[in-house]
Amino acid sequence: MKENYALSTEKLNEIRASVDIVDVISEYLPLTGRGQNFFGVCPFHDDHSPSMSVNRERQIYKCFSCGAGGNVFTFIRDYENISFLQAVQKVATKTGILLHLANGSEQTIQKRSQYHEMYAIACKLYTNNLYTEEGLEAIDYLERRQITKEARKEFEIGLSLKNSHLLTGLLTKKGFTKEEMVQNGLALSKEGELRDSYFNRIMFPLFDLMGKPVGFSARIYRSNDASKYVNTKETEFFKKGELLYHYHKAKNIARMKEQVILVEGFMDVIRLFTVGIENVVASMGTAVTKEQLILLKKMGKEIILLFDGDEAGRHAAYKTSSDLMKMGVYPKIIVLEDDLDPDEYILKYGKEKIEYKIAHPMNTIDFKLEYLKENKNFSSPLDKANYISSVIEELNQITDPILRETTLLKISEETALDASIIRSQLVDLKDVVREETVSTPKPIKSLKMNRYQEAERRLIFYMLNHAEVIDLYKQKVKFLSTEKYRLLAKEINYFYEEHGYMKEADFINVLLEDTDLLNTFHEITSLSLKDTYKKEEMEEYIDTIYEYKIVKQIDYLKSEQKKIIDQEKKKALGDEILELQIELQKRKVWEEL
Repeated sequence: MKENYALSTEKLNEIRASVDIVDVISEYLPLTGRGQNFFGVCPFHDDHSPSMSVNRERQIYKCFSCGAGGNVFTFIRDYENISFLQAVQKVATKTGILLHLANGSEQTIQKRSQYHEMYAIACKLYTNNLYTEEGLEAIDYLERRQITKEARKEFEIGLSLKNSHLLTGLLTKKGFTKEEMVQNGLALSKEGELRDSYFNRIMFPLFDLMGKPVGFSARIYRSNDASKYVNTKETEFFKKGELLYHYHKAKNIARMKEQVILVEGFMDVIRLFTVGIENVVASMGTAVTKEQLILLKKMGKEIILLFDGDEAGRHAAYKTSSDLMKMGVYPKIIVLEDDLDPDEYILKYGKEKIEYKIAHPMNTIDFKLEYLKENKNFSSPLDKANYISSVIEELNQITDPILRETTLLKISEETALDASIIRSQLVDLKDVVREETVSTPKPIKSLKMNRYQEAERRLIFYMLNHAEVIDLYKQKVKFLSTEKYRLLAKEINYFYEEHGYMKEADFINVLLEDTDLLNTFHEITSLSLKDTYKKEEMEEYIDTIYEYKIVKQIDYLKSEQKKIIDQEKKKALGDEILELQIELQKRKVWEEL
């Protein structure tokens, strides 16, 4: 068994055991105690009543609606949308455990830590600069832009000075090399001379999902430089398409409000903050990526797109809403007048007007229909036909049958085209496939089980919770006929032999790289069985499993018998089948008695 994620199983288990899963999950969402378990609203699907159970004794969580489940590491990983190793680090940090990583990961962690340290130093330097005498002009500029002192503090806005060697000099004193500064985007090297990447600009730091500075957007404020903004180049630890501006501070507010607002630029976020709207993030000025949409889904069940009011902004809203629909989300859209962006709109019309807009957004379908109608002349048959064709494409993306039908009837009335003609152009709803995202757990399907497979599942359930049942399995079973249960039982047995104990919360760590095994594990842990057991129950399961083996053997011999031409061999197999059938019949008669 290989080590998981460059950490030994022993180390993972030590870190996992250092915290209480109930305490950790309570930091993210409210839990209510009920019997031995704690319950909360599941953050991994659109949950309206507490369906996620957290078990303190077993140190695992489980949602009985969507199937999400795991230990403290997997919860943090999926909730924060970070890597497994980052989740382990977060737990280790809580208890002061030092990580010793293998397979080159220690070097990666050190590089990441060094990167964050360099940007933290830069961020602090720039913030301090703003409040020196040399920063008075920049503060005056920000005040004139109505960026308040509170907003400057919230977004850690700073200033790079005219001295283009200030940061590089400081980083050199801190022991960082020229190569490290250049590679991480904080310095430039021209003809052997090292200088700061940013000088004489207002600095807007960019943060990763965990709230650590990873880049900057630097704006001119008193020169005529053609480059209005200079942004940090993408690096190993800074990829704009995987981040959302203000995510680390907005995520909890958005989850409480069950609503997140997406804008296009960080100035829009800052402006909305100044009027008291904090559940807002930005896509950092790039096209919205799938990774960013997954983050949005986790932030709130209602997503509002508040993009620029010009043609480019409306087009971006149209495309982003289409991408979200493929993921099963129907966002709301706000259209701003006068081609203004949110920053400009608030400065022109004020707080009350933007609050009204947010309270009364358009639904996705109405927005799309309005967008598709732009510049269309319905008196022109060609324009009308093009419009209807575009609408049919949209209808084919709708998975809700009622929404699809009501929209169809609306289009029929609007265009005076018979609804049956439009309906005839639609694909069957069962062929409309919703795009699945990696982070969204698949619902637990109702499994049709025969009594033999049910016995296998129940035996594995108790193997996961009681070491003595594993011993019983090794002595009397050793082999399960259903492949997925056999593989899981094999892993349980291996873990027990390797570590001398069995605990679900630790065992999960060895399954994380095998999706099929993990799904089988979740299927087993979803069973509604008592934690305690009677030995007679286990014996009954074992007898049933043995009976299943006889049935499977009979089926196998019958299939082999059909292939054989030699009559003597055929008869020998027939005799063997008969013996097994007699044994099976005796067992059933015994059960009936």
